[in-house]
Amino acid sequence: MIGPDVSKSLQACLSKQGLDTIEGAFAFDSGDEIYKPGLGHRERIAFTVTDEVGHKHQLYMKRYSADPLSDRLRRWWTHGLATTPGSVEFENILAVRREGILTAEPIICDGRSANADSDGRSYLIVAAVPGVKLEECMDDFLARNANKPDAAEAFTRTLAELVRTLHRAGFVHRDLYSSHIFLHESDGCMNLHLIDLARAFRPRWRRTRWRVKDLAQLKYSPPMRNWAERYWPLFISEYLGRDDAAQLRRWRRRVQWKIAMMRYRRGRRAKRAGK
Repeated sequence: MIGPDVSKSLQACLSKQGLDTIEGAFAFDSGDEIYKPGLGHRERIAFTVTDEVGHKHQLYMKRYSADPLSDRLRRWWTHGLATTPGSVEFENILAVRREGILTAEPIICDGRSANADSDGRSYLIVAAVPGVKLEECMDDFLARNANKPDAAEAFTRTLAELVRTLHRAGFVHRDLYSSHIFLHESDGCMNLHLIDLARAFRPRWRRTRWRVKDLAQLKYSPPMRNWAERYWPLFISEYLGRDDAAQLRRWRRRVQWKIAMMRYRRGRRAKRAGK
């Protein structure tokens, strides 16, 4: 699949490099691999191409080898039998863009559903988003605006609108950490881009439970804790879209309970790793 906004010149460039086929994508050995623990059967590669008319494009490719059976069954149950990890994220990107959420531009994806006739590999290429991930810039943003509460409040409202729009569209992110939201400031304007939609989905049941998990992940992210100490009440009020004191208390309690569980589980993992 090709993204709806991909130019013919970029398509031709990718085709010349073999990046319009699954064989070519897995043979591609340029760019810089982005490694982090826990990727498993996934690879992430950053690279730059110059298209047929001389425009440079900073791109990211995700390559998926055949996923474990448990992951496959879960994906088939959630998204359908014909899906692959690459196609799921591609469709998620298109869906949230239709809701007006800023995210990466989808460029191309291809894959083979894991069955008797295929190997289960897939890949996805997206364009880089502008700005810096909150994980890296939040402390600096707060320091720069220590005497400008209007800027921090504007950021908080923008962040609340992003999460509210995502959830009202029926989606949950499942990895809503500060590393997956990019802040772009330009000419007095502030935009937030949401990335890494590989695990996003529309839950059929227990939607509140999934939304609380997203909110807890966001608040629990280390660089966001200083922001949350002051601006979380404004965030949750804007997120809910109402100023109902009882409802605000219920949501705060739910999020705090989830954070407590996250800390407990992390502590248990740390203890096991230390043995």
